[in-house]
Amino acid sequence: MEKSSVNKNWMSLFKGQNPAVIAGPCSAETPEQVMQIAKDLPAEVKVFRAGIWKPRTRPGGFEGVGEIGLKWLQEVKRETGLLLAIEVATAKHVQLALEHNIDILWIGARTTVNPFAVQEIADALAGTDRVVLLKNPVNPDLSLWMGGLERLIKANIKNIGAIHRGFSTYEKTKYRNIPEWQIPIDLKTQMPDMPIFGDPSHITGNRDKVFEVAQQALDLSYDGLMIETHCNPEKAWSDAAQQVTPQQLTDIIQKLKVRNVTDDTADFLQQIQAYRIRIDDMDSKLLDLLEKRMSISDAIGNLKREKNVAVFQQERWKYILEKMRKEGTCLGLSEEFIAALYTTIHQESIYRQNKIINKK
Repeated sequence: MEKSSVNKNWMSLFKGQNPAVIAGPCSAETPEQVMQIAKDLPAEVKVFRAGIWKPRTRPGGFEGVGEIGLKWLQEVKRETGLLLAIEVATAKHVQLALEHNIDILWIGARTTVNPFAVQEIADALAGTDRVVLLKNPVNPDLSLWMGGLERLIKANIKNIGAIHRGFSTYEKTKYRNIPEWQIPIDLKTQMPDMPIFGDPSHITGNRDKVFEVAQQALDLSYDGLMIETHCNPEKAWSDAAQQVTPQQLTDIIQKLKVRNVTDDTADFLQQIQAYRIRIDDMDSKLLDLLEKRMSISDAIGNLKREKNVAVFQQERWKYILEKMRKEGTCLGLSEEFIAALYTTIHQESIYRQNKIINKK
């Protein structure tokens, strides 16, 4: 994709705020609720968000107030001057959002996973000057995320950006949606001009962890943050656990540290180059060790073929994973990292042994 196809000038909407912050409740509940939250937001916030239509995993939950909520947001804009942001999932949502002068539309993770739905929204927005943000799909799939952004670009939508809200996982972790930081890093590498916002509310699912993940996003040079904010989070109609109060949001913004992209001083450049040389050397040694490990795995594959033994040995895999998790924890490595690393190694071993055992 050509770099020139992405316009970053729309970030001027945030009037130089760094990081740019979009804040407001998970859901618009009443006209009084959205107005109170908007008025209580810290002055740094230039864009007010609120869910109007809420896609729920199962029926029966609160699915948003619908079109009437757009009238409430218009009143918020008239009284506070804040710009408005909402989620859209259908062409009808887009039409209503445009009719009610919504400034920023975002496409949610459940919609991003469906290229037909993204294309429908892109067609409805073709040529618009509105800002359109695309959340990552619920599953960790960089191509699907990039594909959605490319559909928006091909629809001649100039003002676009991405939102990293984490990825669903069946395993229980400390996060509601695991960050998988390498995926947004890869997105930034392949689309370097694409503005990217972090959504620590959905990544953590826990207001007490919002600051920590927000800072991690800034450490990776994200352009902005989307943080769910509610005057009375415990009584919120949706996602109560992950919303912060306006005062907590103020504290978070004040504590956040924006990092420099680089440091051009000779001392920094000399030291970081020395560290990088050491890392490059260790990486080469790691590859050498992995090659030797795979050679042993191949020998095991040949033995299994000779004795007609199945490739996958569940008890052995459980033993390795548990052993490495314990050893890794003692070395200061996270369980998530160890699990991801050894799962990848195990998958490669299984792949190689399968080729050996089925060789004709």
